[in-house]
Amino acid sequence: MILTVTLNAAIDRTMAVPNFRQGNRHRSVESRTLAGGKGINVARALARLGRPVIATGLAGGPTGQRLIEELSEEAILHDVTPIAAESRINLAVVDPTSGEQTEINERGPEVSPGEIDAFLDRLDYLARGASICVLAGSLPPGVELDIYARIVRELRERGVRAGPAAITPNVLEAEELVGHEFEGTGDLASGLAELLDLGAGEAIVTSSEGCVAAVGEPSRRSFYEVRTEPVEPIATVGSGDAFVAGYVAALYDGAAASDCLAYGVACGAESTQHFGAGTVDPEQVERILDQVEVRALEVPAGV
Repeated sequence: MILTVTLNAAIDRTMAVPNFRQGNRHRSVESRTLAGGKGINVARALARLGRPVIATGLAGGPTGQRLIEELSEEAILHDVTPIAAESRINLAVVDPTSGEQTEINERGPEVSPGEIDAFLDRLDYLARGASICVLAGSLPPGVELDIYARIVRELRERGVRAGPAAITPNVLEAEELVGHEFEGTGDLASGLAELLDLGAGEAIVTSSEGCVAAVGEPSRRSFYEVRTEPVEPIATVGSGDAFVAGYVAALYDGAAASDCLAYGVACGAESTQHFGAGTVDPEQVERILDQVEVRALEVPAGV
């Protein structure tokens, strides 16, 4: 199985509001409500791609109950640990006339140490039947900042890694991690190397055009730039999560690194044609995949 972990799960509502302006009254022309949080979005895409996946995480209150019901309705296998506090609700407003997107995300519920311990016990049990685990999304209040590191250590002890551990930030997130902006291809390659220096086994930086990546074992590391033909987006909410799902799906199948990246880019691009994060059409993914270009990334001397 593939496991996804969402510690700050949510009910996500996406609304299309033409000519959206702050301070004005509007009527939406389309909306969709789904169980959300990045790990759940990844699980949704993996399920639609036909890969075996279980969505895990924390959920509480009526919102948490609705989240679980939404997962059941979508036939997404789940094993969610209950908490006392109310799970969060997120809102994304997409303006179809301009393509702009506004997101309003709640911080999330307070989580006690005992609830985290209960979740970790459950995750330890599920990990016995897993080969890959995706940790994604923000942390709710009350959770120690090193929780992901703790989970990674414990999962590695169980052998839950079908390949080297990978980090997949978008450009802005990667710039925050390394402390400076990227300008041009050379900066992107140097940025990938800096992310590797921070401890990642592989580094992939996503963008609206595709991704750049440093993948493979240190002795055989390859740098790639992956792009596809731009498509007119309906909504870009969750496109990065769809990329992760595509990459993990191909990795689960045993594909080469370059093919994993290409499939991830195709999934990310196709997801922009739908309302609702993590929604992908496998047939359309294959169509886009034919247009994806993978080439070696030019790496400056000394990197």
